[in-house]
Amino acid sequence: MALKYPDSMDDCAYFTRRLVGDQKIVTWVFKETCPQCKKGTMGKPKDPKTGKPKIRANEYTCPECGHTVEKEAYEDTLTANIQYTCGKCKNEGETQIPFARKKVKIFDEAKQKDVTADAVVFNCSKCKERIAVTKKMK
Repeated sequence: MALKYPDSMDDCAYFTRRLVGDQKIVTWVFKETCPQCKKGTMGKPKDPKTGKPKIRANEYTCPECGHTVEKEAYEDTLTANIQYTCGKCKNEGETQIPFARKKVKIFDEAKQKDVTADAVVFNCSKCKERIAVTKKMK
């Protein structure tokens, strides 16, 4: 399966490129078209003063018709495109999974203990190793 790469960051609701040891992951999620008017692309509302998207907004809006959807409801309908190199078996693969973050336990090297984080989780197609794409840790 050949995944379609984004032409611009404006096409993406989410994009990340991670390098963890031998593991390489590139994940992107395309914005969806408006379910009401089918013309515009849903995105974060724009700040009237600066014209830039409000990063911490809790809803997505259509610039064409003004239709608004809550952030959680909208993000549950999205599909994550992932290109990866498995750190265990060195397999290079691509996959598409629903963009649903789950709570997972990971080892935080700075704190030297296990912490929970939100992550998109999938398995390697060859060795079935569990791979998690976590949100950026603070």
